Amino acid sequence: MTDAIAHHATLDQRMVRAVRGIRLLGLASWPASVQEEFLAAWRQGRAGLPRVEYPKLDFSDARAELQAIADAADPDHPLGIYLRESAASWAAAARLLEALGTTRAGAESVALFGRPDQPLPGEGPTTREAAHHFIQLASELDHELFSPAEQVPVSATALALQLQGDLDEFFGGRVVQVELDLGLIAKAAAGATRIRLRAGAAFSDYDRRQLFHHEALVHSLTALNGRNQAVLPSLALASPRVTATQEGLATFAEQITGSIDIGRMKRISLRTEAVAMALDGADFLQVFGYFLGAGQPEEESFASAQRVFRGVPLSGGCAFTKDTVYLRGLLGVHTFFRLALQRDRLVLCRWLMAGKMTLDDVVRFEPLFTDGTLAPPQWLPPWIERAGGLAGLLAFSLFANRIRIDRIDDGAAR
Repeated sequence: MTDAIAHHATLDQRMVRAVRGIRLLGLASWPASVQEEFLAAWRQGRAGLPRVEYPKLDFSDARAELQAIADAADPDHPLGIYLRESAASWAAAARLLEALGTTRAGAESVALFGRPDQPLPGEGPTTREAAHHFIQLASELDHELFSPAEQVPVSATALALQLQGDLDEFFGGRVVQVELDLGLIAKAAAGATRIRLRAGAAFSDYDRRQLFHHEALVHSLTALNGRNQAVLPSLALASPRVTATQEGLATFAEQITGSIDIGRMKRISLRTEAVAMALDGADFLQVFGYFLGAGQPEEESFASAQRVFRGVPLSGGCAFTKDTVYLRGLLGVHTFFRLALQRDRLVLCRWLMAGKMTLDDVVRFEPLFTDGTLAPPQWLPPWIERAGGLAGLLAFSLFANRIRIDRIDDGAAR
């Protein structure tokens, strides 16, 4: 190990210790009791804005340590760049948590995750415009096309058993545990060794495949692989700066395995539009009503609106903008994979699974993977391990993009 590597490895260990208490989603999310109280009042016709109390937090010591780490990192070394950017991201998350419930939290969220009016990669349309496309497409699709099997609800208990079996088969043993959680507002949440499902929630067969490929074989796998990085153990942690790549990679995994459905794309897109509405001034009740009007049940509408307003004022003008990264991340990852194929560098796509990193990180880390400083991923999802199949799909995508749909008449599609 060179002196530069050893120096940055020590800094990374310090960063892992410094950020231990900065749990952005855990500290910003609401307890299940808020949902119960709100929906009870809503059903009686007297709903008001939910009452949410946030903890008073002080991360000044952690922020000072993060600044010291950034100052000590070499801005010209791949590991130094990673540490400086990661430290800044964690510090922004700390400032957001210190400002929970205020407009300042909303500003920090935008700095971390962006806005829905930002353009997609390649100077394309905005994320909000892309969301409108998928919402309209989903609304126009004839629901009679769906098979009966797609519409049969699956209980959380049954899904937990099915998903646990899928995971045990993949890992060859009990590596990731599936649990039911009564206090979870979201339908599911994943860590390195645990996936939680909301007890009492209804799921679909698509949900099973989406959870397996999205939560388990991306979020859990990158955390597990990151734990194997002796030089850079922070690659096991989900810093806010990696969110777009992580969610983009996980959604791309759903897409390339045929696990995503138009309903899922609509849900992602509705959240993007809801974030835009909140930034434009809509309050919690208006956003909740928007999800109801889009056909979501009351519980799901509340959970969706909660995602938009966690950590920020409920009266409008602010939003927790994390949900804007899904479409942007998906397009970014899809473009990255296509370019990797075009430039004969598909190995970068495999290394992307070696921990939680950005697309820029994996490019900068290429010499460190090549010389063994960083470990290759121990676990790989089947779709990326079988490079031939992945290359075939990407090659077709590259060629198909040359076809101008607007110049084809209806008869050519018959």
